[in-house]
Amino acid sequence: MPTLTKLYSLKEAGEHNTRDDCWVVVDGKVYDVSSYLDEHPGGDDVLLKATGHSKDAIQLMEEFCIGELDPSDIIPEEESSADKEVDLTKRIMDMTSQYWVIPVGIVGISVVACLFYMRRK
Repeated sequence: MPTLTKLYSLKEAGEHNTRDDCWVVVDGKVYDVSSYLDEHPGGDDVLLKATGHSKDAIQLMEEFCIGELDPSDIIPEEESSADKEVDLTKRIMDMTSQYWVIPVGIVGISVVACLFYMRRK
């Protein structure tokens, strides 16, 4: 039988951000690490500004797990700048494949002009 856990909103978890009352959200799980702040190897500053942890730390934190983040409250990830650059590059490549006639026409006209100039000499 699955274990039922309490669901917390992102706003509710964000309100617990002091040294005396510190919650951390990692991979959708909410941890109350208030009692662990003094024991943390990196100090309490690291946990108060936490953005992620190693797998070993997450295993250690299981005893501090108090619930999960409400899935309807999760913010979708924004498109990274690398994805935007790939998209821009793809669009440029698509445009050049569509408009290949223009550079070929310019080269063709240049060759004809050059041949015409060489015959006049």
